[in-house]
Amino acid sequence: MKKQNWKAGNMLYPVPAVMVSCKAKEENAKPNIITVAWAGTVCSDPVMLSISVRPERHSHDIIEKSGEFVVNLVTESLTKACDWCGVRSGKNYDKFKEMKLHPFISDFMETPAIAESPVNIYCKVKDVLKLGSHDMFLAEVTGVTVDESYMDENGRFDLSATGLIAYSHGEYFTLGKKLGKFGYSVKKNTRGH
Repeated sequence: MKKQNWKAGNMLYPVPAVMVSCKAKEENAKPNIITVAWAGTVCSDPVMLSISVRPERHSHDIIEKSGEFVVNLVTESLTKACDWCGVRSGKNYDKFKEMKLHPFISDFMETPAIAESPVNIYCKVKDVLKLGSHDMFLAEVTGVTVDESYMDENGRFDLSATGLIAYSHGEYFTLGKKLGKFGYSVKKNTRGH
């Protein structure tokens, strides 16, 4: 096997493509949406996640000042809106209006989620790490709302049925077939094979 040496680069792919909604605290401020590919889980107790945003992005200042945001998971049907919100600035566009998305206000915070997203994760900023090209917002999850249409007959939320997408090196992909379940590699075969 031959390998090539490349300079350092972000090659950790695929990553989730998410739309992050935010809203300034000023009265009559319009909510905004930013597309983020650098989002991830950082802690399970307390439940925390991070997003990384360039300081020059319109949403950066909104999130830094308001101290909150909502991570909205993206489905195949939301892919075009996700991409559009990532290449247009909220300084010039009302992204909810342009993409025909509907703000959803939960009991968790005043910052609206995207109603069309199957999962909305409400986050309060705990720290901002200024790292270089991006600032990382470390946030505690204060609550989650889910689309009831994805609840199965046992009352379990079926995340795999939502049709989530991933972002890989400049391209969007739907998630593929299920290959296994956590722990399947060590689980004893109950069929006697």
